[in-house]
Amino acid sequence: MLEKLSSQEEEAMFILWRLKKGVVRDVLEHYSEPKPPYTTLSSIIKKLETKKFVKSLIRGMSREYHPIVNEAEYRKQSVNSFVKNYFADSYSDVVSFFAREQTISANELREIIQLIEKQESKPRTARKNKRK
Repeated sequence: MLEKLSSQEEEAMFILWRLKKGVVRDVLEHYSEPKPPYTTLSSIIKKLETKKFVKSLIRGMSREYHPIVNEAEYRKQSVNSFVKNYFADSYSDVVSFFAREQTISANELREIIQLIEKQESKPRTARKNKRK
């Protein structure tokens, strides 16, 4: 089970996942304004290394960081945790919430239903292999 990241750590990870690798300055360049101070970002990335989300390689005078946690797996775990903690593990309650809040359209809901129906029509072994 992956450790939950703070919002600051997630922001740095999302940038590193896009970059595939980079030194602190590379990551900093991809932040929108206001950018965090270099030393703050450096501390955040070092904490990500301690949490085993990234590894570093020494490149000259700098450390180059590489993600070692898969982005899709982290997103999946985060969403599952969100649903469990805020919606009593009910995806139906999640969809109902977004429908009531009018943040999901009827077209989007139809697309979700089509996706679910498509997944359900696949042979069971194909769905199991897809999850791995």
